[in-house]
Parts: sequence; structure tokens; C-alpha cells
Amino acid sequence: MAVKTIGWKNNRIVMLDQRLLPHKEVYQICRNYQEVAQAIRGMVIRGAPAIGVAAAMGVALGAAQTQEKNFDREFERILLTLSKTRPTAINLFWALERMRKIYTDNRSQGVESVKRLLKDEAQRIYKEDIAANKRLGKFGASLLSNARQVMTHCNAGALATAGYGTALGVIRALKESGKQVEVWVNETRPFLQGARLTAWELKKEKIRATLVTDNMAGYLMQKGKVDAVVVGCDRVAANGDVANKIGTYGIAVLAKRHGIPFYVAGPTSSIDLDCASGKDIPIEQRDPKEVSHIFGRALAPKGTRVFNPAFDVTSQDLISAIITEKGVIHPPYHQNIRSHVSH
Repeated sequence: MAVKTIGWKNNRIVMLDQRLLPHKEVYQICRNYQEVAQAIRGMVIRGAPAIGVAAAMGVALGAAQTQEKNFDREFERILLTLSKTRPTAINLFWALERMRKIYTDNRSQGVESVKRLLKDEAQRIYKEDIAANKRLGKFGASLLSNARQVMTHCNAGALATAGYGTALGVIRALKESGKQVEVWVNETRPFLQGARLTAWELKKEKIRATLVTDNMAGYLMQKGKVDAVVVGCDRVAANGDVANKIGTYGIAVLAKRHGIPFYVAGPTSSIDLDCASGKDIPIEQRDPKEVSHIFGRALAPKGTRVFNPAFDVTSQDLISAIITEKGVIHPPYHQNIRSHVSH
């Protein structure tokens, strides 16, 4: 893969600093779990699957550096610290629960054994994510086999995962199957993940892409220039409602209006069966300066009030299908999601 998002090297966690893209490719080294937590919170690494991988590695790193006499108390502190980084992405909590289970099931074997098993589990989560994305990509490519002009929003590529990507994994798989596809890349204000990250990633992969502002989506659909929309997800509720980057809901409404299929791509680890509907999904509120400033320069008058939710919820009736590593989920979601996850 042309993009390496995160890795474990010499008992350190190495992450591509996504805040600096596309201008600089700089890898940040996290030497302890606190630095991993700060990297997640500060958007050095972002995207729900990637956050889950980073959190798992953070737990393993923190455990490896903890003395035996303080191990149990410190392990809880590590989990708590990482759990408070980003509230919307369910993959974070899914990964932490997997790490907790390793600890609970193996604590009686001794601290050194638990440390080794936690590191193994973090590596397993990393490898599983890449494999899941590749399977997801193939299912998505089959579903979108007739689409030649595809719109996406935010970044759901290799940068948002351990590798390959979810929504961009579908697009990669389309290219690998020999299909000619053009991608409309929404810029994704206010953090510009589309302009900075998706455009950069597609250029690296030599996939034809055109950058547009978010408010051009309706125009392109009206002119017949979009065959399908495919986006990632940070959490899928049990009824099929989906939380994704702010602006996704508006695009879904436009797609419905113009009769364009709207697909959500994400691993089953993004599905939260304990969350009944989108109303129950916590929405992260971020720094007002992400809206009022750009690259450190003010856009708005000083003192302007700012509202900055990082995500919105797209209701299940606007979603044509949900693509996972297990296959494609079609409506009715309230029935099919549970059977799909347990299959």
C-alpha cells in the first residue's frame, strides 16, 4: 500500500501525522499511552477503524511500561484515559473491550504473560482491520460495478484505517477489478479531510479524482454527474442510522432527492447493537477554531460565536445499503443488521 497509517516499531507506536498532510509526510513517535491518547484526541490519527487500532496499541504500550506492583490499577487508568479521547467512534470502545477481555481472561497467568498477550491482540486487531477492509472492498466493488462517477465525503481510506480503507477501499477494489472510475472528493469542512487527505491518497494511488466544495454536491447530482455515493462511518446504530463526518446527512438527502444510491462502508466493529438509534449516538463537539480559523489564520471576526459538531446522523431510510467485510446489508436494517453481525 502507498499509505502507511500506523505501526509498532521498537516498542513505540509510529503514526503518520495527518494534521500536516498534504504538505508534509511526518511520522510521529508515541513513547507512552498518554502520547497515544493525545494523538487520537488531537487528530494526528483519525478515522474510526484507525482510532480503534491506535487505542489497542496504546493499551499494549501502556501495559508493557507498567510495573507489576501497580499493574491492575494502572491498567484501569490506561483504559479510562484512552476511552475519553473521542466519543463518537464506536471502534475505540470495541477495541478497548477486546483488550480488557485479554486482561481479564489471562490475569491469573501473571503480568508478563498478560503484557505479551496484549501486544499480540493489538497486532491482531491491526491485521484484522486490513483484511476486513479488503473483503469489504470486494463486496462494495460488486455492488457499485456499474458506477463510473462516485462521490465520497471526508476520508475513509487507508488513512482512516490500518490500511486499504472502507469507502476508498471500495473505490480501490473497483480500480483493481479493471473499472474506470472518477471520484468526486468533497472538501469536508471544517477540517478538510477530503481536500487534504482523500485527494492526497487518491493521487498516490493514481485514481482519477476531482476536488469540489461541499456545497457543490447538489449541483453535480442535478447535472447527472454522480452515479453513487459511498461514505465511511463512525458508528452504525442497531436500526441502521449512521453517524459519519458532519455534512454526510445533507449529501444523503440530496442523493435521495435525485434517485442516487447512497452506500455506507464500514467493518462490523463499527456496528453498535447496544445503540438503538441515531438519537443515542454521542456527537463530539470540537474546538471552535476549526471553523473560525484555517491553517492558523482567522476567517471570521474576533468573538464570533461558533458551533462545531464533528459528526451528524444519517437516518436509515436514506441509506441504500451498508457494506461490511461480511457482505452487504440491505433494508430492513432493524432485522438484517443483527443477523448480519451474528452470522
